[in-house]
Amino acid sequence: MTAPRSEFLKTIVDRGFFHQCTDLEGLDAEFASKMVTGYIGYDCTADSLHIGSLLQIMLQRWMQKTGHKPIVLMGGGTTKIGDPSGRDESRKLLSVEDIERNKAGIFQVFDKYLTFGDGPTDAVMVDNAEWLDRLQYIPFLRDYGAHFSVNRMLSFDSVKLRLEREQPLSFLEFNYMILQAYDFLELRRRYGCVLQMGGSDQWGNIVNGVELTRRVDQQTIYGLTSPLITTSSGAKMGKTAQGAVWLNADRLSSYDFWQFWRNTEDADVGRFLKLFTELPLDEIARLEALGGAEINEAKKILATEVTALCHGRAAADEAAETARQTFEAGQTAEGLPSVEVPRAELAAGLPVVEALRRSGLAASNGEARRLIRGGGARVNDQPVGDENATLGEADLDGDGVIKLSAGRKRHALVKAG
Repeated sequence: MTAPRSEFLKTIVDRGFFHQCTDLEGLDAEFASKMVTGYIGYDCTADSLHIGSLLQIMLQRWMQKTGHKPIVLMGGGTTKIGDPSGRDESRKLLSVEDIERNKAGIFQVFDKYLTFGDGPTDAVMVDNAEWLDRLQYIPFLRDYGAHFSVNRMLSFDSVKLRLEREQPLSFLEFNYMILQAYDFLELRRRYGCVLQMGGSDQWGNIVNGVELTRRVDQQTIYGLTSPLITTSSGAKMGKTAQGAVWLNADRLSSYDFWQFWRNTEDADVGRFLKLFTELPLDEIARLEALGGAEINEAKKILATEVTALCHGRAAADEAAETARQTFEAGQTAEGLPSVEVPRAELAAGLPVVEALRRSGLAASNGEARRLIRGGGARVNDQPVGDENATLGEADLDGDGVIKLSAGRKRHALVKAG
């Protein structure tokens, strides 16, 4: 591949964002000669995005930082159908009220990463319900249906894998790729948008939009995908035993977010620094080369820089200091996640199993019991050996808190209310 000339494409190639492009030379010429408008779509299936979307968000941030205009497309319309990509079953259909609430939560994420406004390179957030909700079925079929081959649609991974696994694929979901292609056509007409970006699993959907626009409007537009990120051990990025790693603080505390990145596998540190921070590449090369115990310093820098982008510098520094106090100074740090329990409940004896569940250190009472049986539960740094153990007022320290631990790296505080 010839090295791109434009700043944006050079940046994303050098930092590991690039996977495929419908016409790299043509797109590079666009970026080198003018301001480019490009979009990524996000369905509104929850009130926060998780770190599975973070690479795409960083793509849009780099696009804006290099002088171009990002469109954040909210799938208020397509969420009513559900994207079959990467799914073994249909998504739960959400109400209009749920979708609107989720959109509001998702905007909070983007407001940290992008500058919104009316300027030439200011980001805009658009909802595809604006045009999809108004489509008339018969006119839409007549105008656009002839441009889609069912034979070809059946060959796309999002459809083929479901059929090969004999998992049901509804006609509702089958329409998703047609509507996504139409989104691209509509965004070009309304905003002059010439680029759609997405994960590599979206390649087929993106190509559909490029081809539909060429056939209907005789316009050249482009598609670009990034690799799907897995850890060096092969695990899917953003999935943990405790669930998704959310980007909104009301879903996951900044401390827990920091800890997730602090626990990055050694082999992934350099790659994640390139993708999820804005540190210069020469500094990343220095950190990546650290060996032995020194790699832990690189992990702390990774955690702090990613958290600063997502939650703000003050929250990132506080999380780093909380971790330092907890792990290095042996103190009970106030920045740890906490749960408040009525003092009367402690006086009566609160089961440790229940406390572990309420604090989020265990997803269920059953998981808490397994944690205790495996020797991973501690109260005030002392192992808990009895599944029926309780917390009482005598366990409170001088500040009125009890420190709970699950393993060596996950901690929470129980505070007397």
